[in-house]
Amino acid sequence: QVQVVQSGGGLVQAGGSLTLSCAAPLRSFSTLGWFRQVPDTDLMDRKLLARITLTNDGTYYRDSVKGRFTISRDSAKDTVYLQMNSLKPEDTAVYYCGVRVGTSGFYDYWGQGTQVTVSS
Repeated sequence: QVQVVQSGGGLVQAGGSLTLSCAAPLRSFSTLGWFRQVPDTDLMDRKLLARITLTNDGTYYRDSVKGRFTISRDSAKDTVYLQMNSLKPEDTAVYYCGVRVGTSGFYDYWGQGTQVTVSS
């Protein structure tokens, strides 16, 4: 059973920063992505925010978070981070990390989700 464990999140004022963590057996996967989901939507509506290719550290960012969010990893800790700066109220959502074995397509395992709330 693969465990993907998230930590971080919480309440922050607009303009503030938060760091999310996602711990998983990174050597078992090719890709880790950070997603967010707003209320009354389902899994298929999760928006990919940032992604790291674990084989070469290549990264991808959604336009809306470029320059504000940074994805990075600590291989020794089997952990990937999402540093979020200049947060806006519209960043409020439940954030999930997901991992996949393949280089495209669906993600195989998900973290438990963590709430991020940005107050104006």
